[in-house]
Amino acid sequence: MKDPAAVSAIIEELKRLYPEAACSLPFDPEKAYELLFSVRLAAQCTDARVNMVTPVLYARFPTLEALAAASEEEVGEIIHSTGFWRAKARDIVAASRMLVEEYGGRVPDSMEDLLRLPGVGRKTANLILGDVYGREGYVCDTHCIRITGLLGLTDGSKDPLKVEVQLRRCIPPEESNDFCHRMVLHGRAVCVARRPDCAACTLRPWCAHWAGAAAPEEGA
Repeated sequence: MKDPAAVSAIIEELKRLYPEAACSLPFDPEKAYELLFSVRLAAQCTDARVNMVTPVLYARFPTLEALAAASEEEVGEIIHSTGFWRAKARDIVAASRMLVEEYGGRVPDSMEDLLRLPGVGRKTANLILGDVYGREGYVCDTHCIRITGLLGLTDGSKDPLKVEVQLRRCIPPEESNDFCHRMVLHGRAVCVARRPDCAACTLRPWCAHWAGAAAPEEGA
């Protein structure tokens, strides 16, 4: 694990690289459920595709109550191109009904309540807490899991919960949400899983992958 000085240096370099640490799934701040459902649609789908689908979905069903009254088939027809559309439509309609019936139409602001919603796991719950409510949010997606392991911020575990627990030990809560967004941005722009641009990466000083690649071969 990295020492606090190294962790701080990594955080500051990410801020320099990506000053705008915004989520790539836009939503109306007055309609937090839009982000909730966009994240569900993003499972096994690109954000770009989701952002093509959601304007159509929310134009057809402009309120949470409208989504709650919709059929799974109606929603599924619109979101079909995001893949796994039957399960996603089922979760969106069921979660809409639960939000209306049990939460007064408001997306809850606690991890416990968020995890009660159909289709919502810890990654989505953390994102909602961070982006909607401005609280700590350790969003451990594939980019975050992979890159924090390379940087020695975790032990390299691929288990999202284990990674979250380890990041909570080293990333300050007030930095957590933006840090995780910056991990995604870096994973898309530079540290691409199959073809990382190590030569262009300014996080090299802390990266185990770069250290291994740069080390001379034994006996050379």
